[in-house]
Amino acid sequence: MNIKQITNSITKTEESLSALPLRLIAGLIFTAHGAQKLFAWFGGYGLEGTGQWMESIGLAPGYLMALMAGSAEFFGGLLLIVGFLTRPTSFVLAVTMIVAIFTVHIDNGLFMSNNGYEFGLALFAISISLMFSGAGKLSLDNWVAQRLA
Repeated sequence: MNIKQITNSITKTEESLSALPLRLIAGLIFTAHGAQKLFAWFGGYGLEGTGQWMESIGLAPGYLMALMAGSAEFFGGLLLIVGFLTRPTSFVLAVTMIVAIFTVHIDNGLFMSNNGYEFGLALFAISISLMFSGAGKLSLDNWVAQRLA
């Protein structure tokens, strides 16, 4: 496989608008959550506080885990919003949500009111959907794929 074929397989997407609301809303949510972890924005604790909390629940080294999760969410969310590298980004975000579900939320049951996993599960489902469909018509992925065709 040459670089053009690899790039085309990554950026290939369905020619519809159905992914747009998923990308924009999930991208906004992921970006905001990542900003909480990385920069202490929106009431978050930043890398130090998030890292200490992650260490306390067994995700060590906590600072590195906070950096990885925060970066995946923040930069992944931005990539979803513009629709660039949507398939690999969605895979990384799906893995991030699986880790969150099974390390933080699973013992609390389904519902968010008990710090359960329903929100993480919804973001996981959106990420998997985007991984399969691609970014859609209004995306940088689609623009790149058209230039390579």
